[in-house]
Amino acid sequence: MPLTTNAATSLQDGEHLAAIDIGSNSFHMVVARYTLGQLRVVDRLRETVRMADGLDGKGGLASKAQKRALECLARFGQRIRDFPTAHVRALATNTVRQLRDPQGFLQPAEAALGKPIEVVSGREEARLIYLGVAHAQPPRPGQLRLVIDIGGGSTEFIIGRGFEQIERESLQAGCIASTRRFFPDGKLSKKRWKDGLDEIGAEFQQFAQQYRALGWQEAIGSSGTHKAIGEICAAMKLTKGAITIEALPQLRDRLLQANHINRIDLPGLSNDRKPIIAGGVLVLEAAFNALGLQRLMVSKAAMREGILYDMLGRGSDKDPRDTSVASLTQRYGIDEIQAARVEATAMRLFEQVEHVWQLNDDDARQLIWAARLHEIGLVIAHSQYHVHGAYMLENSDIAGFSRQEQQVLAALVRTHRRSVPKGAFEALPDRLLLSARRKSALLRLAVLLHRSHEGDPIPKLDLTADGDSLGLVVSKKWVEGRPLLRADLLGEPEDIAGLGIAFGTFVD
Repeated sequence: MPLTTNAATSLQDGEHLAAIDIGSNSFHMVVARYTLGQLRVVDRLRETVRMADGLDGKGGLASKAQKRALECLARFGQRIRDFPTAHVRALATNTVRQLRDPQGFLQPAEAALGKPIEVVSGREEARLIYLGVAHAQPPRPGQLRLVIDIGGGSTEFIIGRGFEQIERESLQAGCIASTRRFFPDGKLSKKRWKDGLDEIGAEFQQFAQQYRALGWQEAIGSSGTHKAIGEICAAMKLTKGAITIEALPQLRDRLLQANHINRIDLPGLSNDRKPIIAGGVLVLEAAFNALGLQRLMVSKAAMREGILYDMLGRGSDKDPRDTSVASLTQRYGIDEIQAARVEATAMRLFEQVEHVWQLNDDDARQLIWAARLHEIGLVIAHSQYHVHGAYMLENSDIAGFSRQEQQVLAALVRTHRRSVPKGAFEALPDRLLLSARRKSALLRLAVLLHRSHEGDPIPKLDLTADGDSLGLVVSKKWVEGRPLLRADLLGEPEDIAGLGIAFGTFVD
C-alpha cells in the first residue's frame, strides 16, 4: 500500500528515504521510494535486539546487548550505504534515553550504521507514532482518535484530530521493562499481576482523567505488542483481531495458568514474543482500566512510518520545527522585531562565511531558530537570561526536535553573550561540535551589533573567515557614533575565545 503525501518536497522522483527506529525491543528500518508525490515502501527490515534487557538500572548497558545492537545496525547500514545522509533518519528511543553516557553507545552505533543517530524524547516519539498511524489509516474529518503504542521500555498515548496531536504522554512502562519489573524471576501469579496493575494504574493517574474528559471516537494500538495481542485474541477466537474489554481478561487468565514465563503457551504467539508478552498484556490491561477502553483496533503503522512523513515535512515549507519555534515565540512574549533584526544580521554574516566554514542548510536553519529564540530566557529574568533560555530549550518538549537538535539550540542560546563556559558544548556529539561553535560566533556578533535594539540598518558589515579566525569590517563613522558598541567590539576577542575562535574588528 503506497504512502501518500500532499506536501511539497525537495525529493526528486525515484529517490529513496530510509527511516530507522532504534527501539528498546526491536530495531526497524523502512525504505521508501518517492514517486509522483507518493512514498512507496520498497523494503522493510526488522530485528529483535531486546536492548532494554541490557539496562542495569544505573544507566549502564550490558556488553551483550550493545553487541546485538551494533551488529544489527551494521546490517542496516549495508542496505543504506549509498543513501545521502539527508535521506536517512535514525532515531533512538527509551533505552538510549536512560543511558548514563548516551555518547558511549551512540558513537560506535553511528560508526556501525554509517549515518547519524538522534535521540528523541518520549513525547516526540508519541508525535511521530501518531503521524505514522494517521497517514496509514486516515481519520474521519473532525474525529478524535486515541493511539497507544506499547514499546519495550515505554508506552506512548496520543489523542489527535486529523493529522494533528492534541495530547501526548509517555509512560515509563513497556513490555520488557514491565516484565522485568513485576516478574523478574519469570514466575506468574495473580498477586503479582494485581500488584503490577495497581502500580502502573497509579502512574496513569497523572493524565487519565484529562484524557477521558477529552474523549475519542476510536482507539488504535500501534506496535508489535498490540499486533501480537490481537493475533492471540484472533487465534483464541475471542475477536477477529481487535482487542476488547471482554477478550483481555480471558487472555490474561490463560497467561497466568502457565505459572511461569517459560511455560507460556498461547495460540498465535511467536517464540520471539513469548519472553515479554506478560509485561505487554499487563500494561494494556492497566490502560483499559485507567482510560475506560472498550475496544482497541490494531494498526500496522508505527513510529518508523511517522519518521518518513516527518522527513517530507522537514524538506518542505511545512517543517514542524518552524511551527514549534513560532509557538515558543508567542507563548513567551519574545520581542519579534528585535529577533528579526538579529536573524537578518546573523544570516548576512552566515552567507559571507558559509563556504569557508563548510556550513550547510541545516546549520542555517539552526542559526535562524537560535536568533528567534535567543531572548526566550527574559520571561524568567533579565539577569543571566541566556542561561535561563538555554535550560528552557534543552529541557522542554519541543515538537519536531530531537534531543541533539535541542542541545545545539540550547548551546547557541547559552553562548550568545558574555564569556563562554568550558562545558557549554559537552552534551553534543563530536560531529556537531565544530559547526556549533561557529554558529555560536555568528549569533554572538549579530546580537552584539543589535544590543541597542535600534532599527537603523548597518551600513557596512563584511566578515571574513580563515580557519578559526574571524575578521569583521564595519563603518568607522557608524561605530564612532555608538560608544557602547565600540566597547563591546573591543571586549569581544576575549569573550569569544572560549569558542576557540580568534576575532578582530576593523573600521573602514
